Amino acid sequence: MRIIFAGTPPFAAAALDALADAGHDIALVLTQPDRPSGRGMKLMPSAVKQAALARGLPVFQPSSLKSAEAQAELRAAHADVMVVAAYGLILPQAVLDLPRFGCLNIHASLLPRWRGAAPIQRAILAGDTQTGITIMQMDAGLDTGAMLSKTVVPIREDDTAATLHDALAAAGASAIVAALANFSARAPVAQDDAQATYAAKLSKEEAQLDWTQPADRLARAVRAYDPAPGAWTLLDGAPLKIWAARAVPESGAPGEVLRAEPGVLVAACGEGALALETVQPAGGKRMTAAAFLAGRALPPGTRLGH
Repeated sequence: MRIIFAGTPPFAAAALDALADAGHDIALVLTQPDRPSGRGMKLMPSAVKQAALARGLPVFQPSSLKSAEAQAELRAAHADVMVVAAYGLILPQAVLDLPRFGCLNIHASLLPRWRGAAPIQRAILAGDTQTGITIMQMDAGLDTGAMLSKTVVPIREDDTAATLHDALAAAGASAIVAALANFSARAPVAQDDAQATYAAKLSKEEAQLDWTQPADRLARAVRAYDPAPGAWTLLDGAPLKIWAARAVPESGAPGEVLRAEPGVLVAACGEGALALETVQPAGGKRMTAAAFLAGRALPPGTRLGH
């Protein structure tokens, strides 16, 4: 098929590479404008732009798809279908209607569960045991279109948002190639809106751990917020990020440090306690709890979250 591909992060780049490797004609690649990044704040191309340029594919980086000029560029591609994966820009109805077979989205959940911006993290936070990839025919709603296929991906007990992202990126790349291989034979299935849940965008504020919550939920939060925005708490008024932790059967006042001995840092939660394994003090690097405690004593009665 002749394809317009729209995507920005590594999740989308995996799908672009798979489509090109499958022999599809990539007529145009859409991705967001280069963004400043790093200490020097130099403009950096997206993962999709890098993948496209490596293959010699034409790249288009509009700040919006609402203008007549942007839509004319898409129309000139004469695409059979547009494939969209974590693009980050709204597609107006005029754009949805342009390709002969419409626009397909690679969504990182088993729709209608976890419509929205952060389906990977919300699935981990909720304690879901599985998630997956849905290939969806796009409409004007938020992830509300009819479904062409679903691929289940298990959520392991030690999965972070980063590791689950990588598993879903690989699954999404395979799923979109399979969906296009027998596209004419697929019958779209409407979503059951009554079963829908919303995966709201993440914020730094929500990643602050609430020590009154059960330990198992906080352990999931640590995994869900890795790599961004990073779970954190306060220690003597300064932020302390927590990158790895596990629930343990101990008890005390929420936030109270129960044990701070060589290699062991345990804080009480609303139910149970959290053994902190990897932390990052303000201005420092990620380190084991043992390394952190080697440089800082935490006397009995120390409270996290203050």
